[in-house]
Amino acid sequence: MTRHVAIIGHPVSHSRSPLIHGYWLARHGIDGSYGVRDVAPENIDRFLADFAASGLVGGNVTVPHKEAAFRTCATRDSVAEALGAVNTIWLEDGALHGANTDVHGFLANLDAAEPEWTRALGEAVVLGAGGAARAIVYGLLQRGVDRVVVANRTLARAQALRDQFGPRVLPVEWRDLGGRLMGCRLLVNTTSLGMKGQPPLDIDLSALSPDALVTDIVYVPLETPLLRAAKARGLATVDGLGMLLHQAVPGFERWFGVRPVVTAELRALAIADLKAKGQFA
Repeated sequence: MTRHVAIIGHPVSHSRSPLIHGYWLARHGIDGSYGVRDVAPENIDRFLADFAASGLVGGNVTVPHKEAAFRTCATRDSVAEALGAVNTIWLEDGALHGANTDVHGFLANLDAAEPEWTRALGEAVVLGAGGAARAIVYGLLQRGVDRVVVANRTLARAQALRDQFGPRVLPVEWRDLGGRLMGCRLLVNTTSLGMKGQPPLDIDLSALSPDALVTDIVYVPLETPLLRAAKARGLATVDGLGMLLHQAVPGFERWFGVRPVVTAELRALAIADLKAKGQFA
């Protein structure tokens, strides 16, 4: 029997999840489908509460519904519990269950691109304090980073991450960012600055350690101004596309029983799609 899965969000037509999961379904010859369900915020609670009637066995949940999915799920994995957000759901014994794979996606992307990135990493700097930053701060702490500096224009939001995750998180105001970059070996941008249609992220990278790694969760464009500036200094960089690809792996395995692999072919397919839609640069 065909197993139907979808990405659930609003708006959601721009999602590349159908391309990713469709590639894996074809590659493994699985009788399944991966579609799109655009559910307005006023309808999401009812949709999730009656998920068994949707015809789906599971799905991904994207903005703005991750918190609603968290509330609705009968059980949630430890990462979802820590973050208060669910991005992967499935039906089991008639009940809806949830997980959060954003942390896995971020860490697996760095592991694949720069396997030694955690070596002697005492402090990391994270730009932004939204939902994506929460997942990344949590992941860095889980990997044993001694301190995670969170710089945000609204200091109270950065302080909320310290309140949630403890004293290893150091909130700083945006204007004080320059002093925290001295000798930094990992810089992560989680803001929308540098995204296509948004203002550039204009910061001075000269204080970073010569062996620093700079990564951006933005992947439209694939090479953001931040990554371009880092490359110009000879620094290692990791773009945000890999996070999107790797976060999809656990869900596919859950729904279809096969653990897929993020390959160069899949990445090339995603890049070709970016180019076709004028979103590559």
